[in-house]
Amino acid sequence: MYAEERQQHIVGLARADGRVDVTELAAELQVTSETVRRDLTILERQGVLRRVHGGAIPVERLGFEPALAARNAVMTAEKDRIAKAALAELPEEGAVLLDAGSTTARLADLLPTDRALTVVTNAVPVALSLASRPSITVLLLGGRVRGRTLASVDSWATDALAGTFVDVAFLATNGVSVRRGLTTPDHAEAATKRAMIASAHRVVLLADHTKVGVDHLARFGDIEQVDTLITDTGLDERTAAELEGAGPRVVRA
Repeated sequence: MYAEERQQHIVGLARADGRVDVTELAAELQVTSETVRRDLTILERQGVLRRVHGGAIPVERLGFEPALAARNAVMTAEKDRIAKAALAELPEEGAVLLDAGSTTARLADLLPTDRALTVVTNAVPVALSLASRPSITVLLLGGRVRGRTLASVDSWATDALAGTFVDVAFLATNGVSVRRGLTTPDHAEAATKRAMIASAHRVVLLADHTKVGVDHLARFGDIEQVDTLITDTGLDERTAAELEGAGPRVVRA
């Protein structure tokens, strides 16, 4: 097993069980305890696990929100596939909304140059990457910029969204489940995302499989408000069917 495969396995166990133990992992994976500790250190630097005595805990259990740079470094292949699949949801012309997030930023990089699109976004990095494109009009929502996500939030953003209508909103989320809906750790970001949903004719949620079944502090939408959920093949067919039964079309890229 390659190091990356081993580390993904460790993250999966941590999220399923709530905690992983160094000694148990070493025995299961048939590697030394030192190898496991190195893996845990790498995963902590990536922002997905937090080291504790004798093992590690997934950051979701701590109510901790990884910074954008840390989220950009994980699940990169899956996020690239999700972004490419999301291109099929773009209108030929018109207005779209891009939420702040590591996967929506990848979609921004892939936007075609031969379509006249207006892009509304609360993500500073997305606005910067698109501003020089001649075929794209960028509307950056105002508000307080959160350092952890580089997203503009609060009343300036939500007030602007109240008078904005887009063909498609491409949303990010920290967690999604049939029971709890769409959730994120921050109430201000939740309020902005809620306003995004209200402004859109169609809602497309971009979320890799590690977000499914995870619940965070602030709820910003119901699963039935999502028209299409684009995830990756790491999501099993049974869970995909359960989500689809609750409302959205599910695409596993």
